[in-house]
Amino acid sequence: MPIKWSALRVNEAMDMAEEFINQAAEPLEQAKLVAIEARNIANLPGYVDQHIASLKWDIERSLERLKSDIASVRKSLPDGAVEAERESARQGNQLALV
Repeated sequence: MPIKWSALRVNEAMDMAEEFINQAAEPLEQAKLVAIEARNIANLPGYVDQHIASLKWDIERSLERLKSDIASVRKSLPDGAVEAERESARQGNQLALV
């Protein structure tokens, strides 16, 4: 049974989202390095260190989670649907005789 929505468009949207996430990854990695350095500040109170450690962890976890979410969307697409739509688009739109 054919799907009524476009797996190709969903896949392309995930490509775009992934590209934006990749662009954001470097600044987030820099922020994580700053947080790591901030934990080395002399006489830093434990409660401040705890918040900085949480910030570092949140940055790491956010990037992992975003990439995992995109992978989950892609895995949920029906097998072969993206390729079938690409092939159909290459051949032009034709009416299916069912």
